[in-house]
Amino acid sequence: MTSTRRMWLLPTGLVLLSTIPVLAGGLRIGQLGTGAQITADNARFFADPVPVVVHIIGVTVFCVLGAFQFSAGFRARWPRWHRIAGRVVLPCGLAAALSGLWMTVFYPRAANVGDLLTAFRLVFGTAMAVSLVLGFLAVRRRDIAGHRAWMTRGYAIGIGAGTQAVTQLPVVVVFGSVNTLTDALMSLGAWLLNLAIAEWFLRRRPSRRGRAVSRQVLGAAPQARSAR
Repeated sequence: MTSTRRMWLLPTGLVLLSTIPVLAGGLRIGQLGTGAQITADNARFFADPVPVVVHIIGVTVFCVLGAFQFSAGFRARWPRWHRIAGRVVLPCGLAAALSGLWMTVFYPRAANVGDLLTAFRLVFGTAMAVSLVLGFLAVRRRDIAGHRAWMTRGYAIGIGAGTQAVTQLPVVVVFGSVNTLTDALMSLGAWLLNLAIAEWFLRRRPSRRGRAVSRQVLGAAPQARSAR
């Protein structure tokens, strides 16, 4: 595999994993913008559209643009782009997490959402926000390894809706529907799967190329500040 293809492999996979929730979010914004028929399933969004719009835009930018932050090839070729994109990805991720928490607490629950799934959403939404804040604080003190670890965990949680769509869709197709307990447990499983993969990814022995990229990104920061 060529270096160029390898550079695109991980971001492409992450973007594809985000496709279903991103498209669903786009359809939701389209319904709000065109004044679609109000039903029991979407009434809460029409009654208070700002949080869901912020959430959809935030999570879309976070998942799609953020996917390219994990490519060592992109960081090596365009370290300045990595830093600039990070200044967009981080606030969008925080907006997605905080608006998701707001909707969990204040929106009326959908029919398939029980206490257990609500609790899981609160736990993982809070964990995502905390991870992103810790990632920001780490890079401020020039701890690149810590920054990478916390941002990876935050991204793993944020892309959980994509994993949930992939893992739950076959179950719905086969069995027709799931109850609130099954829905909650499958959502939990998707988040835990993402975090397990993230931890495995972080604990792999870093390659010489990866260490060189980290040093390049770190070393470019003071150069960029001095050039202003």
